[in-house]
Amino acid sequence: MFESVGSLAAGPWVYALVALSVLLDVFLPVLPSGVLVITAATAAAAGSGAAAAGQVPHEVPDILALILCAATASVLGDLVAYRLAWRGGERLDRAIARSRRLTTAQERLGEALARGGGALVVLARFAPAGRSIVSLCAGAAHRRARDFLPWSALAGLSWAGYSVALGYYGAQWLGATWLSTGVSLAALFGAGAAAGFLVRRRPAS
Repeated sequence: MFESVGSLAAGPWVYALVALSVLLDVFLPVLPSGVLVITAATAAAAGSGAAAAGQVPHEVPDILALILCAATASVLGDLVAYRLAWRGGERLDRAIARSRRLTTAQERLGEALARGGGALVVLARFAPAGRSIVSLCAGAAHRRARDFLPWSALAGLSWAGYSVALGYYGAQWLGATWLSTGVSLAALFGAGAAAGFLVRRRPAS
C-alpha cells in the first residue's frame, strides 16, 4: 500500500500541488484539496512506518511542512479573494444583494468581526464553499484586513492541522490502506457537514 499511496504523494512537488489546490479552491470549491492533503499525510504515515523498518523506498512528505504549506496557501487564497471582492465595485455588490445566502453571510460576518470575534470565519472554513463566501463577503463589505486576516490564519491552520491529522493518524491506526484514506475523508466531509449546519443555525441579530 505504501507503494501505491506513496507514489502519488512522494517528492517535493507534492507541496506545490497541495498549495496550488488549496490556493485555488477558494474560487473553485470543487477542487479536491482536502483529498490531496489527506493522501499526502497518509503517505507520510506509511513512510514513517517504513523508516522504522529501515526501508523507505522514496521520499515522503514531512508532516509539519505539509501543515504549514496547506495553511499558508489557505490564507493566501483568502487574501486574494478578499482583495478582489474589495475592488469588485457595484457589480459584486449587486450579485451579493441578489443572493439571500450571501447577504445573510455578509451580515453575520460583519457582526462577528465588529464584536472582535471571528469564530464564524473558522467554522466556515470547514463548511462546503464557506471559505469562499466568507472571504468574498469580507472584501465586498470592506471589512478591515486586521479584523479578518488573523481569523483567516487561524481557520487555515485549524483546517490544515485537522486534515493532516486525519490522514496521518488514520493510517497509523488502520494501516496505510485505501480504507484508512476513505475513513479520513469521511471524517473530513462529516466535519464540513456539521460546520455547514452550525453556520446556518447561527441566528442573525
